[in-house]
Amino acid sequence: MSERATAIAAKVETFVRNIVVPYEKDGRLGFHGPEDALVNELRAKAREAGLLTPHILPDGSHLTQRETAIVLIKTGLSPLGPLACNTAAPDEGNMYLLGKVGSTDQKARFLEPLVRGEARSAFFMTEPAEAGGAGSDPSMMQTTCRLDGNHWIINGRKKFITGAQGAQVGIVMARSDDGACMFLVDLPDPAIRTVRVIDTIDSSMPGGHAEVEIVDLRVPAGHMLGASGEGFAYAQIRLSPARLSHCMRWLGLAVRAQEIATDYACRRHAFGKPLVDHEGVGFMLADNLIDLTQAERMIDWCAGVLDTGSLGTTESSMAKVAVSDALFRVADRCVQVMGGTGVSGDTIVEQAFREIRAFRIYDGPTEVHKWSLAKKIKRDWKAGQA
Repeated sequence: MSERATAIAAKVETFVRNIVVPYEKDGRLGFHGPEDALVNELRAKAREAGLLTPHILPDGSHLTQRETAIVLIKTGLSPLGPLACNTAAPDEGNMYLLGKVGSTDQKARFLEPLVRGEARSAFFMTEPAEAGGAGSDPSMMQTTCRLDGNHWIINGRKKFITGAQGAQVGIVMARSDDGACMFLVDLPDPAIRTVRVIDTIDSSMPGGHAEVEIVDLRVPAGHMLGASGEGFAYAQIRLSPARLSHCMRWLGLAVRAQEIATDYACRRHAFGKPLVDHEGVGFMLADNLIDLTQAERMIDWCAGVLDTGSLGTTESSMAKVAVSDALFRVADRCVQVMGGTGVSGDTIVEQAFREIRAFRIYDGPTEVHKWSLAKKIKRDWKAGQA
């Protein structure tokens, strides 16, 4: 691993453990995510420490995916770490996409405020299931767009839009006669109305997850990413790195949960000896160590594939399934090891369990990825029979 990434990761870890972790009991941690005042305060501290958006270098270039992994894992040591360091979803994925496909003007208007940590963003893709809208299958997109002079008019309804409340930058997916399209939108906009912020199992993302209604949203033609009908191609560019960065951040949180559970098991006595000396407890911690190590290796492998320039669709599906399932086992065992304390808010272990459980659904449920992999297996088999 490069010296630059190792040095950045070490500084990030010190910052998160010493500066960010004490904020985990802050009164501004809301049910639908931390308040923006808290996020801004943490980002100011990261900016002062020279650790804001650490995966994007001063010249605008990115760390490699393998380098990014060791940095983002360290930001994930606290649920607040990615927010403080500006490596959180959906901003990190949106910055990556804009950096890859945005025009010079689009980068200046929409990307640069995100990189500076002065704005939050939202990615408007998924739609209400009851209306037959897009979820894991984006081809079911119901939101429409049509050209009207030098503007596009967008209408539709979106659901589970992370961070829509309080965001300044939006990426909206809709379908034209040509196919899927992506648009950059200044937020807030009166044409995008929040119907509700949904109560969900997780609570680490500012603004929560909203259901919104879009009525006659006018977007300048110059704010479309690429051309009409190219939206799915751009979604693929964002997809694999975003899946993998989720794995990175939540691996960090699972590592922290393991640290807390280990400390508890070594200090807590029952039936005449420390909990860790009881095989049932010690074996759970041992299984966690195995899962954490395998998850780290899977992330590094997939990151290496992405660094070759490959879209890594298959590899990122495999990594997402393996890592999300492994980290959920880790979080579940940590709760079990700690008993009543594990299900309380006395430590972040309970939150880690909730956040990582949601991870098994976000960016594609485990079952969708396995189905996609099974289709590839069948295609490869057929090719082998030809």
